[in-house]
Amino acid sequence: MARSLNKATLIGNLGADPEVRSTNSGTRVATLSIATSRRWTTRAGDQQEKTEWHRVVCWDKLAEICERYMSKGDRVYVEGRIEYRQWEGQDGQTRYTTEIRAMEMIMLGSGGGRESYSSPQSEPAKSDFSEFSNRSVAGEDDLPF
Repeated sequence: MARSLNKATLIGNLGADPEVRSTNSGTRVATLSIATSRRWTTRAGDQQEKTEWHRVVCWDKLAEICERYMSKGDRVYVEGRIEYRQWEGQDGQTRYTTEIRAMEMIMLGSGGGRESYSSPQSEPAKSDFSEFSNRSVAGEDDLPF
């Protein structure tokens, strides 16, 4: 039987403070807006840059950590799965969204320090992310926020 994999990995910066709320049952949920950018040079020699925005949802303990320790501009590593949702808006129109449900998060703090957090149902990270230290991304702070 063939196995499948739904996994998204992002390293980017928060475009805003986390939006944290509680569900009716008291479960905490945080929504993050994470920007990732890429730069390239065209064949004509012009520098180009494109920023993509990603909606990331953190539940339970990860949401509490987001609320307590994260703020706009923070660099973060997020690993999770892509989910698609639809709902009916107040105007009766069907709305769609794509989001990443975070399973692991590493806050890439100043001075190369990192704090790693996992969702209880996920496995621990098996990768070394030392190549993404702040020293290796120095000079990339010219994001549009």
